[in-house]
Formats: sequence, structure tokens, C-alpha cells
Amino acid sequence: MQPTTENQNQVISYLNLRTLIGVLGLTLPILLVIVDSISRCGFYIEFSISDYYDNGAAGDLLVGVLFVLGFFLVSYKGYNKTDDRVADVGFLAALGVALCPTTSKIPAIHILHFVFALMLFSVFIIFSLILFRKTRKDITPTPQKKNRNRVYTTCGIIMIISVLGIIASLQKPFEDFSSRYSLVFWFETIALISFGFSWIVKGEVFWKDVKQADTTLK
Repeated sequence: MQPTTENQNQVISYLNLRTLIGVLGLTLPILLVIVDSISRCGFYIEFSISDYYDNGAAGDLLVGVLFVLGFFLVSYKGYNKTDDRVADVGFLAALGVALCPTTSKIPAIHILHFVFALMLFSVFIIFSLILFRKTRKDITPTPQKKNRNRVYTTCGIIMIISVLGIIASLQKPFEDFSSRYSLVFWFETIALISFGFSWIVKGEVFWKDVKQADTTLK
């Protein structure tokens, strides 16, 4: 049975949505540094990505990207309800990070920011290590699919290591060193680049299957 034009357009649109989600994650840290450096007329790296909240244009960019990312996630429809529900959690987490700045002087908001941030990174990891790697049991994975799965696994592992690095950087023995070299920012950047690259690969920018219109798990 040949796929309809409507189904082909739907598959292609989801490939593009995945790519857009990936590009947002991949470019966010870079854009924040560029915009902030231009606005302050000097190069400076904040302690963490969240610390750009109060930096004028960079803060507006951060909140804007989080909202766009959140709405992209809630618009994302995977191959089953699990994909949709995990994406919905990502939507709530992205909005939570945006609405609960770590720079707030209210302790509860400060704590909520870290809770939502951990939820968001957890969603990214679940997509890379579990959801993106799924393949129907009655279908033999293509060589392209196997290559993409290797990337998803690698990105997921890097994100886990980065999250653990962030947690370690916030501990008292490492506070001075972490502050001096902005370790949290760099661990967050590595995690976001890994997240973004995995979604770009899921959009089949690399190792594209010959049959794009195939609606099986890919």
C-alpha cells in the first residue's frame, strides 16, 4: 500500500519539527554568549545558563527559546502515547524553567527551577536512550537506523554524565573551582549540544532512510 501525500507531508513535517527542536538546543548556549557579549560590550561566561535570566536581551532570548522549545515539544506527536506523554512532560518542564528563574530571591522558586531543569534533562535523556532507539520487532533495522541508534546512545550517555557533572559542581568542595571556570555552564552546554544533535539526527538530517514516507518506528 502506497502512503498518501497527506501521510508523506505529515512524516516530513515531523522530521522538520525534530530538526527545529534540535537546532534550538544546539544553538542556545552559543546565542546566549553572543547576545550577552554584544549587550555588555565584553566577553563573559556566566556561572550557568540560567544565570543569563537577568542579563537584558540574553535573558529575553533564554525565556523565549524555552517557551518555543516547550511549544514545539507539546506539538510533537511520536509513534505512540508514550512519546506524546514524555514530550508533554518536557513542555511543562521547559515552561517551569522559564517561569521559575534561578536568580529569584524566593527559595521555593529557586528550588522549583532546579526541579524543572532536572525534569527537562531527564526528558531529553529518555528520548535519546529509549524512545528514539525503538524499532518494531517485525522490522529489521536499516544500516542508517543502526547508525542513528549509536548516536542516540552516545548523546544520552553524554547527557547523563553532564547532569552528574552539574550536580558535582554544585557541591561545596568544588564551589570555588566551579565558580572560577563556570563548570555548570559548560556541563549544561555539553548536555544541550548532545540533546540538540540527537534530535537533529532524529530528523534524519544524517543517515536518512531511503523510504522517508515509511511510518514505522524509525
